[in-house]
This record gives sequence, structure tokens and C-alpha cells, in this order.
Amino acid sequence: MTLFGIDLPPHLTTHLFSGAYVIAATAVTVHVLLHKRDVRAAIGWIGLAWLSPAIGVILYYVMGINRVARRASRLGSRIVPAKALAQAFGVAAHRLPKNIAIIAAVGERVTGRPLISGNAVSILHGGDTAYPAMVAAIRGARRSVALASYIFRVDSAGSSFVAALTEARSRGVEIRVLVDGIGSGYFFSPIVRRLTKEGIAVRRFLHDWLPWQMPFLNMRSHKKILVVDGAIGFTGGLNIGAENLHEPRPAHPVDDIHFRVEGPVVGQLMQTFAEDWNFTTGERLDGDVWWPRLGPVGPVLARGIKSGPDEDIGKLETVLATAVAAARHRLRIVTPYFLPDQHLMSNIAAAALGGVEVDIVLPEYSDWLVLDWAMRAHLAFFANSGVRLHLAPSPFDHAKLTTVDGCWCLVGSANWDARSTRLNFEFNLECYDEAMVSEIDRMIDAKIARSHAGSPEAFAARPIPLRLRDAGARLFLPYL
Repeated sequence: MTLFGIDLPPHLTTHLFSGAYVIAATAVTVHVLLHKRDVRAAIGWIGLAWLSPAIGVILYYVMGINRVARRASRLGSRIVPAKALAQAFGVAAHRLPKNIAIIAAVGERVTGRPLISGNAVSILHGGDTAYPAMVAAIRGARRSVALASYIFRVDSAGSSFVAALTEARSRGVEIRVLVDGIGSGYFFSPIVRRLTKEGIAVRRFLHDWLPWQMPFLNMRSHKKILVVDGAIGFTGGLNIGAENLHEPRPAHPVDDIHFRVEGPVVGQLMQTFAEDWNFTTGERLDGDVWWPRLGPVGPVLARGIKSGPDEDIGKLETVLATAVAAARHRLRIVTPYFLPDQHLMSNIAAAALGGVEVDIVLPEYSDWLVLDWAMRAHLAFFANSGVRLHLAPSPFDHAKLTTVDGCWCLVGSANWDARSTRLNFEFNLECYDEAMVSEIDRMIDAKIARSHAGSPEAFAARPIPLRLRDAGARLFLPYL
């Protein structure tokens, strides 16, 4: 080996490589121990660094360092005007049943956001109902439109949004659109190209071509948020695409649920969008155009919960675990993907064993075969626990709904899986209102009525080759 024009003897070359190996692996170990909360991930990275130093150190540098949190902390927290925050924190909560009050208290502690009264929430079933309401709101915009979506297609559904946004811009409305850097196209994004052509400010979240600046290809903004004039909000699980419309009869139809929100809690939707926009572009959205004064308009107590692999990591998982533990009579979960970690699985099983009626509604077949295999291995854990599984036939049910004891519900973008609780940036709305929860429970009843019963015991008793296949797929749980 030649170094700076000097020929080094083989034994010295070996010592240099060995020294570099030890230094690099030690550096990774120290950084992992100081910054990784998940024990399994920490063990995996340390093992990779020591057993395969060259590849392990490079992979950790590119994919393992949480540059999202570091970048967010550099940008600072003063993204939202102080006036808007003062308005939100000035609203008081009402009395709640004791077990439900525990969920509210934990939610406030982990999110730092208050539970806000005076809201109205309307349920919009499917794109055929939600899209016209969203487009109408954009067409009626007078000052501002903030739109974030994981998937935003340029098809019959997306084109109606583009037309409404273009018309709004021609009227002088301030518009900001944020789409995910993977979900809406990484190498080529038709919606970004289309909106840019129309002169609309649009950006891709966590999108960069430089390897050392894009270490989070596996992390996505899964949020779906629309805020019009700072006063009318929409959120839920609905992406923007024709597959969510029944009228065109798509080849692979998707059934989903979205929500129209009015009242002071809309400020929390807007706060979430403003932080993501600032993170992506550096622009601070300020002024009454984005932050009007919001008065009470309805009876619903609500709070927005943002989560992601930054300073918000673990918040959603904590709220879900608290809600499961707080259930006294009935826990109902509707989700397209069910792959929570072992802690949540144990909590759910314990609730059912303790006498809580636990219903989990899943698609009979999801849109990813490997996910179906992994979920079957996961669901076998509930054998003999009393958890009731309901498998819904086509169309693919993409709704995300959770209710507890007819008093509390969680709706939004997050699935019950490790990706949503650990890797994705999500936005959910928790609501404390018996009338609203009752309406959602009726929707869940209808889903159960059209489903057939699944059997955790049958999943656990399948032939060994199928169980091995499914258990192998389950190993990829953090990335599915």
C-alpha cells in the first residue's frame, strides 16, 4: 500500500485498517447509544458496525442518523405566530368520564397541545362525498389555501383540485401545496410539474437528490391536511386520486373516510402544515391570511396529534397505548394495515382478556401481498385472547378509525403499524363527543356486518410452510 508516496509494509497496512475499523465502529456505537431510543434498532446498528465495518458505517451515516430532528431543531420552534398560539391555549376543556379523562391528560402531556372545545366535525364517506366538499371550499377561498397530501395524482380526481387551485390563485388567494417526496413521485412528479406550470407554490417533503441529504427515503409525510382561509379544515385518510371515486369504476377501488372540521382546533391543523412548510422551504406563514380568530361553532372537544421520526416520535404510540388501557367496555379498531409493536399487541390482548369487547376490522386482502402475510403472523398472537377479527371484502378499506367506550375516537392518517408510529409523519384528530363517536360506531357496525369473521386460532394453526412465510415477512415489520 502506498500512502502519500510512501510504500507501507503489509503488516503496517493491516494495523492501519484495523485501527480505522475500530475507530469507525466505536464512533457508530457511541452515537447509537446516545441517540437511539429503540433497543432493537440500537443493537442492530451496533452489530452491523462491528461485524461489517465498511458497509455498516456507511449505511449508518446515510440512513441511521436522524437528520430530520437535527434540521428541525436548527430551524427553531417559533414558526407559528404567538397570537395564534395564545388563541389556541385560551380554550378550556370540559368534564369527561374518569377513564376517558386519562386519555385527555396523557394526550396533553405528550403533545403539548390543549384539548379545545367549540368544534364541529362532519364525516365525509369516500372521495365521491369528500372531494366535492374540498373542491367547493377551495373555490370559495378568499385569502389562503394550505394543502398537504401523501398522494396527489393528476387524474380525474386530482385535475378538479388543480382547476380549483388555479382559479383561486387567479383571484389573489395565497396558496401553498406540500406533497410527499415519495408518495407523489420521486423521480418524476406529475402534480409538482402541473402546479408549477400554473404558478402555484408547491414543494416535495423530504426530497433531495444528494445521498447525504436524503437519508430518509424510508420516511414519508403521510399527512392529509387541507385548510382554507385558516378556518375550514379537512383531514383523514383520503389521498387525492381517482381510485377513491366509485363513479369512474376504477380497477382497484378504495373505500375511505375523511372529515370536515371547523372551530378553534383548525388552528392546530394549520400549525402542523405551517411547521412542515417551514421545515421544507424556510418560509414562515404569518398574518391573518393564515391565522384568523376562530370562535366556537360546535360541541366537539378535539385535539390534533402530529407525530413523526423527529421530536414527535413516540407521541402517537403513547396515546394509542393509553386509549387501549383506558377502555372499560368496548375498543374498536378499523385500519388497512395492522402491524403494531409487541407492546401495543399485548395491551390489546390484555384488554380483551380483561372483559373489554375488542373488535378489529381489517381488509380481507390489502394492496400489498407481503403485508397480508406479515399481518397473518401478527394476528396469530391473539389466539385464545377473545379479540374479534372482522375481514372486509373488496373494495379495499383504507379507513383509519378507533373508538373507546362510545366517548372517544381517533381519526386521521395513521395506520396501526410500526411505519405510522415510528417512520411516517402523521396527523390525527382525537375527538371527545358521544354523538360523533356514536356515528362512527354505526359506520363500524356497517363494516362489521359486511365482513366475515377472522380466526386468530386458525392463523396460528396453519401449515408450517405458510407460518414460516408469514413470519419471514413479519421480520420486515419496521419497513412495511
